[in-house]
Amino acid sequence: MNYPLDSRQLRAFTVLARVASFTLAAKELFLSQSAVSHSMKALEQEVGCRLFDRVGKKVLLTQAGEQLLVYAERILADMEQARASLKELGQWGKGRVRIGASIMACQYILPQVLREFKESFPDCRIMIEPGDTPMAIEYLHANRIDLAIALQPLNEEKIEFDPLFTDELAFLLGPMHPWAASRRVIQDQIKHQNYILYSKNSYTMRIVEDYFRRENVELNTVIELGSMEAIKEMVKLGLGVGIVSPWIARDEIREGSLVCLRLGKRKLRRSWGIFHLKGRRLGLAEETLAGLCKSATETLTHDYSLKAITGADL
Repeated sequence: MNYPLDSRQLRAFTVLARVASFTLAAKELFLSQSAVSHSMKALEQEVGCRLFDRVGKKVLLTQAGEQLLVYAERILADMEQARASLKELGQWGKGRVRIGASIMACQYILPQVLREFKESFPDCRIMIEPGDTPMAIEYLHANRIDLAIALQPLNEEKIEFDPLFTDELAFLLGPMHPWAASRRVIQDQIKHQNYILYSKNSYTMRIVEDYFRRENVELNTVIELGSMEAIKEMVKLGLGVGIVSPWIARDEIREGSLVCLRLGKRKLRRSWGIFHLKGRRLGLAEETLAGLCKSATETLTHDYSLKAITGADL
């Protein structure tokens, strides 16, 4: 079995190769001449060949020694670079943050958060992995991300969840839809509508299906999309009814190009938060990012609720 070469022996080897003298090498390394000699004999034994020729008081590299010197200098340079990089991580604003975020978090939450974050950590590298909650959990376990911003995971004992805000899902309608005109959902007509819904594999779709299953209603889904912007545009064109949280379409609702109505007497709410693996200690940059997420989403519970945006508790 081949074991890694001793870095101290490699350093003594490179110094000896440069100064060509055991006496000078010992002086530079702050060691005794016999210690340097013993170290080189051990290295030669380890690599299985002679590295130096002793010619009088001079020490000359053999062909094997010349070849090892190329690798030894590269190894020691890489080790020095590694040490410098680790030292740099401890400096203010350095390092990296790896974030997993749902598509909605990427579009509506992270831009403001990252703009403020970069003011405090201008040299910090930010890596974002888009994906809904199941994918974020997978990335956390695979050590591809450090934090996730998404819907609360279900039955995940190894995840530590810090809540940010709670929202409510509602029907999203074009202004020409009959329900929009009357500002009232006709319960008997729900199952007959054509729906434009978010990705079937998402947590949102799962809880929507569960909600209507309990209401004994089967939705007639005609289109599934992974983009909220695309869903909003199709609903505007009257191609179907969406089911979203009002804060996703707050501007369109206020200008009248879209209308939001409650699903029914029973509310359908979701919990958003920032989460990471249990037992993992967050660094300063990660703690700062989490704090900025909380500040950025403080108003979502009230200012962008269904009642606040529509002006009525429909």
